[in-house]
Amino acid sequence: MPLPPASSRQPQHQRQITCQGYSREDGLWDIEGCLIDTRSEIISTFGRGDISPGEHLHEMWIRMTVDSDLKVTDLLVHTEKAPYPACPHIPDHYKKLIGETIAPGWTAKVRLLIGGTRGCTHIAELLGPVATTAVQTVYAWRGEQEGTDHTPPVEFMNTCHSLAEDGVAASQLWPKDPA
Repeated sequence: MPLPPASSRQPQHQRQITCQGYSREDGLWDIEGCLIDTRSEIISTFGRGDISPGEHLHEMWIRMTVDSDLKVTDLLVHTEKAPYPACPHIPDHYKKLIGETIAPGWTAKVRLLIGGTRGCTHIAELLGPVATTAVQTVYAWRGEQEGTDHTPPVEFMNTCHSLAEDGVAASQLWPKDPA
């Protein structure tokens, strides 16, 4: 691990998030994500009772379908494991994101449409890495198709230090004047 050695400690909670991007034969893209939480000790919940160490406290799945412009065309959500009985019973709420486009402001849009009591905190959190995976999946393909000069898409400029139009990192990677 590239971090310095840690103090003496005991594991308590583990969150695993995995995402995978797929190209489809119809020209669309499926992006699947899974969030799994486990504990290292017994946890008691009023919904499921005791949850044993290593047993999934949360296990939630998303399949988001997007087009080549990152517009959401379908969204499926499934809660396999949750601590409360009501958790799995709102998958259709997430359909509000169909028609939205993944771009800067995506997280705020997710919070507005399905945040708080309108949805599940964990699924809303998982939509962030799923969206990032969609960007990585689709823009890599678009670059191959368009023969890009490897400059980032304009909508993602100024979204981080490395993509700052007037920053040192950006000027080193994408000089404005090739001379």
